[in-house]
This record gives sequence, structure tokens and C-alpha cells, in this order.
Amino acid sequence: MNDANGFILKNAKRPSTGLCDIVVRDGKIASCGGSGSQSLPKGLPEHDAGGLLLFPSFIDAHVHLREPGFEYKEDIASGLTAALHGGFGAVMAMPNTNPVNDNAATTRLMRAKAQAAYPHGPMVFPVGALSIGLDGAELAPMAELLDAGVKAISNDGKPVQNGGLFRHAVEYAATWGLKVIDHCEDTQTAPGWQMNEGAASADLGLKGQPPLGESAQVARDILLAEFLDLPIHLAHISCRQSVELIRWAKSRKVKITAETCPHYLFLHDGMLGGYNTNFKVSPPLRALEDVQALREAVADGTVDILVTDHAPHAAHEKEAPFEEAPFGLTGLETALPLTYGLVREGIISLERFEDMWCKAPASIFDIPVNNFAPGDAACFFLFDPGLSWQVSADALHSKSFNTPWLGQTLTGKVVAHWQSGVKLL
Repeated sequence: MNDANGFILKNAKRPSTGLCDIVVRDGKIASCGGSGSQSLPKGLPEHDAGGLLLFPSFIDAHVHLREPGFEYKEDIASGLTAALHGGFGAVMAMPNTNPVNDNAATTRLMRAKAQAAYPHGPMVFPVGALSIGLDGAELAPMAELLDAGVKAISNDGKPVQNGGLFRHAVEYAATWGLKVIDHCEDTQTAPGWQMNEGAASADLGLKGQPPLGESAQVARDILLAEFLDLPIHLAHISCRQSVELIRWAKSRKVKITAETCPHYLFLHDGMLGGYNTNFKVSPPLRALEDVQALREAVADGTVDILVTDHAPHAAHEKEAPFEEAPFGLTGLETALPLTYGLVREGIISLERFEDMWCKAPASIFDIPVNNFAPGDAACFFLFDPGLSWQVSADALHSKSFNTPWLGQTLTGKVVAHWQSGVKLL
């Protein structure tokens, strides 16, 4: 008998319940209970987790898989391979592809590519364009996109400045049960910016974007969400002002949810002294006070979820002069070891760590998740929090390796990953 018919995973450590044994049959959870507390079936292969941490496959609600159109940076197959090694069983792929994902054909292509590459998972949940061509002039056909399989809509890196159009998008999306994800940026505040505006930008001679460039649009979205009594999700929050506005909105029960990324919790604008373009992201890395504010927001629930904003670029693109290099970094394989550091520091609990990467995004975007209940899809991974590894082009599975942590040693690694009961790692 082999694992295809089922298996038993013993001595895996769950955050809240301690060591457990899991029985998997036909790709689903048959039972899960404390180690030694249940009568295990005979004849199934047994695997010993050795006390490693067991998590349901996580969800990354903000990635750029680049396909169709930019497969030299990343394609769906390589992106999902990186996701698998990073602990993710589902990713939400942004619409800035070529062609833009503003139509059913592109959505279906993305889903078909994912199914062909990984029939058992990880899964791709495409995010549809809010406007046709991401040009901010005319709403995309949301009903068509929903029917093709999108989970949300967004104008992604081309934020909608037209308040009237954005209002209509929020209203129309709500009729179809779709969430609107907004990249909050007032593009007229500092056009042509390269990094955060402050002492570091002055020292480096680079044009900066003040935190106001983000927080002004966060304020707009909050007021609109309150006026309409409809939900809006705020992407990759980076600054203290935004955090304070979101905290205020939540005190008023406004239907706002928010995300941030590992790089805004561990990096700051003072680290750009070497003009390393792998630190060039949008929104930009902010000041140390912003990093601290975001850590507090993660701890107290002001920020709901963590995402990677995985944005691969080819080496030759990032090797350009700083002003010419594209924004973005890769993050699928470094996200968990980095953010597990928040657990080590006592900033968040292990349960909160799991919630921000799994249960909360599942709830916000209506994505199925493994709760280790009978009948749930057997999608889970083992994480070794003490395993150190060096971030290198050879160690990463993405086509691109534009990460600020290149060459550094991180602690914590996914060592085994099952999707629908199939061990893929």
C-alpha cells in the first residue's frame, strides 16, 4: 500500500493543540487528534513529523505571476513551485499581465496553466482588473470575470484616481460578491518618486514619495467604505499614517481590511545607501518609525493579513541604474522564515502567525482552507523553525531572485508539503 491510498502523519505539532496524529484518505483529512489519543487504522504508511510545526497550506493574497506576457520574469508553473516551497497552497495573482486580466479568456488561461502544472495544487485564484486595460477609464466586466473564476478585482499598480469611477467599482463589485483591492497611492503627490521622502532620500539624491502619497488615498477609501457601508481591502500598507487611519476606521466598524508585507516589517529606507535596486519597491520602504508602527498594527489586529507582493524581475532589469530599475522584489520563499521571526520576538503568537497567513485571507476572499476537520482537503506543510539556509539563486525556485535577502542566512524552512494528500515536497 502506498500514500496514494492514504497515510498517517504522526507527532506533528499544531500551534494550539500540541502534538497530533493525522489520518489522510483519498486526499482528505479522515481524522486528526492528539498523538496517541486515537486508534489509528492498520495498513496505512506512517510518517513521523518528529515534532515539527504543522500548518494548513497558507494563502498569499497578493502575488505577480507575470504570465501571460512576461514569462521571462516568471510563469505560473515556476511561481507555483516557489509557492509550494514557501508553504503556500493558494495564491491570488494580480492582473497586470499582458494582456491585462480584464476578460474571461485571460482568467481561464491562468487557471488552466495552474491546473496543468499542479493538478493537486497549489492553486491560482486570479484577481481581475478593476478597469479595462488598467487605464482607470472604464470598468472591466466584473460578472464575466467572476464567472471565469476571479476572487477579487484591483487596478493594482495603477491606482484609480477618479473617485467617481472607484465608487462605482466598489458598488458594482459588491453586487457580485467581489472584494475590491486598492493599491493606495495618490499619483500626483510625488510623480517620478524613487524611494521614501526623508533624510535618506536627501542623502542619496533620489526623489522621494512622502507617506502622504499613500495615506491620502487610504483616507479616501475609508470614508468611501463608511459612506457606502461596503468593504474595501487595502493593499501593502507601508506607513504609520495609514495604520492610524485604519485603526480609527476599525474603531468605527468601517468595513476595511488591510495587508502588509514582510519587507515593511523588517526593512527601512536607511538600507538603500548602496543603491541596491532589490530594495526598490512600491510603495517604498519607509522610515524606522513606520516599521515600528506596522509591527504594532500586526500585533493588535489593525492589519488583518500578511502577503508577499511577490514581484519577480529579470536580473538585467534590476541591474539598471536605480532610477531606471523596476519596482518589486520576490518573496514567496522568504516570507515564512522572516515573519516567523515576529513569533520569536514575541510580537505575535503562533496562532496569530497562522491566522494572518491562512484563516484571515481565507475569510476575506472566500477561499477554502484546511481546518484539519474530517473531509477537509489534506493540504498542509511541515515547518522547521530551527533550520538555517542561505538565500541564493540556486536555493530559490522562482525564475527571478530580486530579493534584498540574497546572500543572507535565514532561519526556518518548509521541509515537506502535501497538496490534496499528495506529497509534493
